[in-house]
Amino acid sequence: MDAPLGKQVIVTALAERPTLNATDRCDRCGAQAYVRVELPGGLELLFCAHHARAHEDKLRDVATSITDESSKLAATPATAADGEI
Repeated sequence: MDAPLGKQVIVTALAERPTLNATDRCDRCGAQAYVRVELPGGLELLFCAHHARAHEDKLRDVATSITDESSKLAATPATAADGEI
């Protein structure tokens, strides 16, 4: 990439955030996080699906991006040990 004479070119690459997993916890209650809210300045908050829904309007006002992985909840089948049913 050639820059105009006297101009400097700055190239930045954005790393993709990893998906949330069982070790990611809600900043409000400590349950498993399914929603990542990125704020200005590179800060982030993690929320369980319940707290993300409860604060959604306010979060949308301040977030630079919101990643919602709560669809994982519907995709995970409930299981019970033999004899528990």
